[in-house]
Amino acid sequence: MTATGPCNAPDVVDVVALGESMVAFLPSRPGRLADVPSFDRAIGGAESNVVCALAAAGHPARWVSRVGADGFGDHLVETVGSYGVDVTSVRRDAGRPTGVYFRTAGDRAADDHEVAYYRAGSAASAMSAGNTDLAAVRAGRVLHLTGITAALSDDCLGLLREAMAPGPGRPLISFDVNHRPGLWQDGAGPRVLRELARGADLVFVGEDEAEQVWDLQGADAVRAAFPDPEVLVVKQGARGATVFAEGSAHHVPAPWVDVVAAVGAGDAFAAGFLSATLRGLPVRERLRHGHLMAAATLTVPGDLAVPPPRDLADRLAALDEETWGTLRLGPGWTEAAQAPEEVRTP
Repeated sequence: MTATGPCNAPDVVDVVALGESMVAFLPSRPGRLADVPSFDRAIGGAESNVVCALAAAGHPARWVSRVGADGFGDHLVETVGSYGVDVTSVRRDAGRPTGVYFRTAGDRAADDHEVAYYRAGSAASAMSAGNTDLAAVRAGRVLHLTGITAALSDDCLGLLREAMAPGPGRPLISFDVNHRPGLWQDGAGPRVLRELARGADLVFVGEDEAEQVWDLQGADAVRAAFPDPEVLVVKQGARGATVFAEGSAHHVPAPWVDVVAAVGAGDAFAAGFLSATLRGLPVRERLRHGHLMAAATLTVPGDLAVPPPRDLADRLAALDEETWGTLRLGPGWTEAAQAPEEVRTP
């Protein structure tokens, strides 16, 4: 299928995300994959996570991808669409399956964590500049991409390069490095991710991730290696995040969170930061909105969470430094009707 021509130009939305989503099977109880008797079905995908969160927060959003002509593909399209995301540019592939994966409970960083991916030869890995709706990809104020897509195939990498190419009508390019070592079998990951990050306008990268991929230690070293992006966000885990923008650096600590599951927080952080960027909020508030969206996801079992109501998030993001520093967020905090200082849990 060829890209849509100008005569069928899609509506412009706040954010477009391009990338693979998979059906995720989450364990019914802790333990090894070999011992878990049953799984609950969900969805998982960095790019779709971001646009689902943004759509739930009130932003017009679009997901562009490719799925199999199978029941799992139906589930993905229907579920992402249920968040209010435009899924009309998701293509179906009759010859390739939708990717799926199984994971154990608990923190992904733990030694006993297991993930079994069944994505080789998936429909999304066949995405290319020739079979993707490039007009829909470019019809957003922001185009959000990740390094995961670049690792799926040479055609997927070519698609990202085409989408990021300078030219009239290019949206603001948001790029989350999202290094997945298991996907880079040829060792090209560090070089390709460096190229893509340098070509973006807004880059998200974890401090530990930058050390692993490029042997860069500390936020300042990351900025020195990547001076090109107008905005560079270095995520520093529980310590917070540092953003380099407008010629200076700003660090904002993360609030204390009673974590239920440490999954999906990075995507949620990106969604919160992008939401605040689209609203033209100051840099400090952008980081705080990122932390708050991440906290919403950290306090639920899955990758996706209902974001805090905008008025609540705005009140919390506007707290003075001392009060922000004592903020503690636990399960159910996004539904709190109390004043900001009462969101803290004992």
